[in-house]
Amino acid sequence: MEDDYLTLLDTFLKDSEVRLSQLHKATSPEELGYAAHSFKGSSSNMGAKALAELCRQLEERVKQPPLNDIEDLINQIDREYEAVRALYSEERQRVSIG
Repeated sequence: MEDDYLTLLDTFLKDSEVRLSQLHKATSPEELGYAAHSFKGSSSNMGAKALAELCRQLEERVKQPPLNDIEDLINQIDREYEAVRALYSEERQRVSIG
């Protein structure tokens, strides 16, 4: 059971890096909305509710041009993800030590 949990944490952390990169590299509102939607779902599934909420806000925001203030929201997602990453990395260490 612990191995499954560790795998889940590892997968979330690795996939989140990809999703965060997709947010930053998106070249259209559609790409940005898709990346936000995907990140929202995985964050919600892992219990990162504040991160999921920010992703939800971004997903909704891209539907309402112009996207002038979108960078602020992406920066908030970056900061929240860093907090989540630190927490889940600590959790991973705690569980692996036993």
